[in-house]
Amino acid sequence: MGRCPECGEWGSVVEELESREPSANGPAPDLQPLPPLDETACGRLSTGLEEADRVLGGGLVRGSVLLLAGEPGIGKSTLTLQAAMLMATHTDVLLVCGEESPTQVAARAGRLDGRSERIRTLADPSLPAVLAAVESGPDLVVVDSVQTLYDPAIPSAPGSVAQVRECGSRLARAARDRGTTLVLVGHVTKDGSVAGPRVLEHLVDVVCAFEGDRGDGVRVLRALKNRFGSTQEAGFFEMTGRGLAGIRDATSYLLADRCPGLPGSVLGAFVEGRRAFLLEIQGLVAPAGRQMARRTAIGVDSSRLPLLVAVLQRRLDLPLSEHDVYVSAVGGISITEPAADLAVVCALLSAWSGAALPDDLVAFGEVGLAGEVRQAASADRRLAEAAAAGFRRAVIPWNTSAEAPAGMTLHRVRHVRDLLDSLGTSELTGLRNPLQGTAARASNT
Repeated sequence: MGRCPECGEWGSVVEELESREPSANGPAPDLQPLPPLDETACGRLSTGLEEADRVLGGGLVRGSVLLLAGEPGIGKSTLTLQAAMLMATHTDVLLVCGEESPTQVAARAGRLDGRSERIRTLADPSLPAVLAAVESGPDLVVVDSVQTLYDPAIPSAPGSVAQVRECGSRLARAARDRGTTLVLVGHVTKDGSVAGPRVLEHLVDVVCAFEGDRGDGVRVLRALKNRFGSTQEAGFFEMTGRGLAGIRDATSYLLADRCPGLPGSVLGAFVEGRRAFLLEIQGLVAPAGRQMARRTAIGVDSSRLPLLVAVLQRRLDLPLSEHDVYVSAVGGISITEPAADLAVVCALLSAWSGAALPDDLVAFGEVGLAGEVRQAASADRRLAEAAAAGFRRAVIPWNTSAEAPAGMTLHRVRHVRDLLDSLGTSELTGLRNPLQGTAARASNT
């Protein structure tokens, strides 16, 4: 079969030979109770990278299996090599070189100003060789990448579904039996999902995604699955000439290049785990001409942009059906939480009217299909981060229970129509005038 009848993917069906030997019932297994908790055996190994430890919940758990996925050239090998060099000072590290030779890895380590002589390497990606290396007793094994592993007993090419599934499961089982921490570097498909069979994500303990724009210096590490911690944390890195450097103050770094006083620009307050940060949201509205109107979102949820445009068309009577609408989250970071809705709406209103929003204004909140503004979680942390960064005004949902920090004014809105009152007073006179006619027609409707 060329196409799977269940998932619809092409080339994903793998032939498996069925054993014809009759199965015999063996002796009853020896059932054991759960062992007592051994905190020493379940301790964590710090990666030496503060941002990575934040995402992992304090470091790598001994005996766990981690899958690190990301686009080609995003910095997966650099991240794992930096962590391996830092951990090699107190941990026995083995690096399985499937995509590079040990000489190339040593050259990259030299560019990172690190010492690689404490790291043992294995240039043979065959499964028997890797299993034998795991049996030698290293504390940490890094396989770069899992798609290069192959089992000579399986008649298929490395990277195939059968090879990745078999090599991944056997290697993970061997690592857990010996208490060895295993890090698998994986690839992603065109849609951003982890390449290979889905069972690969199920058999590992932690799945991390390394994201970012290769043309920009910001990289974001997120945990998609974590059996030992939260999946809501994010680590920020900057790609430099000497490798990846952690970004502690994400707000200051992301707003360093902001040009204030421009129409269509507003700051949104976002939360990743326990960390709050500000990010610039830009909007642009342009005539579509004879072509069909486009809705383009970069860095924000592309499925929500058409909904927000429809809300503005219906609730404020804005004729956006004949205009192209573009929204971008500046900085190469992807924002998926619904709390970005209010910032997107403010940016589009500013872009449509041509009036710039105040430079010290932030906005956050979810917008419903009726135009109502719904509250966002962790509002107090968002406001505290905005106040610490020097911003003095915030547009927030009307039922937010958080109090205003010292020196900050809160504009509470129930509906997107209330934005015309909250932002169209003496603080932003230019925005209300171009929209008065459309708002009046919307209220009559």
